[in-house]
Amino acid sequence: MKKILLFSVMTMIISCKGKEEKHNTPEADKSVVKISGKALFEGEGNCIACHKPDQKIIGPSLQEIAKTYKTKNGSIVSFLQEQSEPIVDPSQYDVMKTNFAITKSMSEDELKALEDYIYSFSK
Repeated sequence: MKKILLFSVMTMIISCKGKEEKHNTPEADKSVVKISGKALFEGEGNCIACHKPDQKIIGPSLQEIAKTYKTKNGSIVSFLQEQSEPIVDPSQYDVMKTNFAITKSMSEDELKALEDYIYSFSK
């Protein structure tokens, strides 16, 4: 009887030795990813085709956009969602309209990241 009891105890010890104890700690939310405004600007948004940081190409420079929107308390996000009027260069609005299909499909976080990136060029 002692041998059976000893064997049972040893079997339990050995079988439990390799198992890690799991704690009930929440895992980090891996779905939350920091979105890069610069990556969107140069990639998916293709904004770089018409806008440069310090010079007007087709559209106004990022410096001019940032300065104007800050001065006039405008919302770049609202403009990119086509919910507000252009305030930097209204004469270029028709050219920009073609890009609203891209910007309107972006999430609020993506648009906010673009806005933050543009504001990083304000002086």
